[in-house]
Amino acid sequence: MRSTSFTSAFFGQPTLRVAPKLLGAILSTSVRGKVTSGRIVEVEAYCGPSDPAAHSAKGRTERTEVMFWAGGHCYVYFVYGAHFCVNVVTGREGSGEAILIRALEPMEGIETMRRRRGNVPDSCLANGPGKLCQALAIDRRMYGEHFLGSHLIGLSPGCAVPAKSVGRSERIGITLAQDKQWRFYVKGSPCLSRPERRQQKPLPRRSTIL
Repeated sequence: MRSTSFTSAFFGQPTLRVAPKLLGAILSTSVRGKVTSGRIVEVEAYCGPSDPAAHSAKGRTERTEVMFWAGGHCYVYFVYGAHFCVNVVTGREGSGEAILIRALEPMEGIETMRRRRGNVPDSCLANGPGKLCQALAIDRRMYGEHFLGSHLIGLSPGCAVPAKSVGRSERIGITLAQDKQWRFYVKGSPCLSRPERRQQKPLPRRSTIL
């Protein structure tokens, strides 16, 4: 699945610069003749060994090796003995940084996604990192592939999301560095892994009659 619109220089930028720019991009796979794709609506940034929540914080290991490659490579890992998660490696070679793709809005191959995911609403086909990997058949075969040259997995720009439509929050499901506002998402998307927090409206002020 070749993508030529992004460049290696794009992925080589600082991770927190790339992360919001991935919103609206198209993640696609071609597995056994089945093409599936989705628009990215939610991501999380992991900023290298200095970020205690990043896998690379434990150093260069067999599992995390690809995180230390140049930006643009695909980092896939298996978690909880249950599902895969897919990341875009970012930054310069050796930085150990990556962006987790957390949710997609299904686009191409929706019937194939339904067969892989079961009887769920379309908005729930890829609304989580494990779910989207199941829907797009992402697994260890993609580990180390480059998004600009792979026949299995690719990224293309899609439609840019305006800054006013980008939400930001703490990362989900981690206990380390919980204060980091490194989760970016498309406001109002029905395909987010977690609903947006509603802003509480201030209570009206009582008038005091003297």
